[in-house]
Amino acid sequence: MKIINADVEFITPIDGAAILKHLEQCGRVCYKSEAKITDTSAPAFVAGIIKRGHEAVLEHCSFTVKFICDRGVSHEIVRHRLAAYCQESTRYCNYSKEGFGSEITVIKPCFLEDGTGSYVVWRDACEMAEAYYFRLLNGNTKRLTPQEARSVLPNSLKTEVVMTADIREWRHFLKLRCSPAAHPQMREVALILLDKVHSMIPVCFDDIWSEYHEQG
Repeated sequence: MKIINADVEFITPIDGAAILKHLEQCGRVCYKSEAKITDTSAPAFVAGIIKRGHEAVLEHCSFTVKFICDRGVSHEIVRHRLAAYCQESTRYCNYSKEGFGSEITVIKPCFLEDGTGSYVVWRDACEMAEAYYFRLLNGNTKRLTPQEARSVLPNSLKTEVVMTADIREWRHFLKLRCSPAAHPQMREVALILLDKVHSMIPVCFDDIWSEYHEQG
């Protein structure tokens, strides 16, 4: 069994400056102020529409990320309906095969410290689930299919979820999922994403980044 940390990867190449210019070009149609576009006008324009709550303009740009998280977190992610998803399927993935290293991969809960009693119990439970999963796949009397054997897989099983959404929906996602009220593992991947989009896309996520980093 392999234990890894949660993470977020970008599928879409990100050019932050190009995104701001595109949003400005779309948004200025509303005011017929295209003549005010300059090489440096985009950041201030986008900041202004966010401040005024004119976030419909942000729907004109989207990007795709891949969440590497446990199955429980994935159920929360896909509740955001204004997005498109693809997810690693336990119906078709047979983790006993060499392509998966003949083992399951689980996500280490961010609230457990290595070596503590709770961590050891969690690790042992996942290893036991893996053993029973393989027994069901390779049973002497009846071999179950992956979609049948998956019933014993743990909630901590690693999954990969590809999510595409526009910037307005990503802002909504991050406002909800970076909150201290969010599940700690959901908040873990949301904060990873927030740090990445804040550094890669100017202006669009500055206010959210400031708010949640002030909360700690």
